[in-house]
Amino acid sequence: MNTVYYLPSCDTCRKIIKSLPKDIELDFQDIKENPINEESLAKMYALSGSYEALFSKRAQLYKERGLKNQKLTEDDYKSLILEHYTFLSRPVFIIKNEIFIGNSQPNILKLMKSLGNV
Repeated sequence: MNTVYYLPSCDTCRKIIKSLPKDIELDFQDIKENPINEESLAKMYALSGSYEALFSKRAQLYKERGLKNQKLTEDDYKSLILEHYTFLSRPVFIIKNEIFIGNSQPNILKLMKSLGNV
């Protein structure tokens, strides 16, 4: 099943989701209401190869906790993502066993190509 992990309160997530083809079947996972579990994170890790790639360094908690000044390991990134939804870079799309992380323009273009919408 194609899945998107997102926050409904995030304007960027809503804009990206609104631009998707209407015929695509997606399982929408609100990461605030339904936090990431070990199994979902393990699947994301298997596709991305890194917890750091899934981690948002733009999160308020990242700044508040002074994590920028610490040397974080892959285990740290994993624990933080499981601890609080804000640490997951979003949105995360899993389409046909391919992962698209975050909202960068190149990433969204790759997502749209994968969906046949470009």
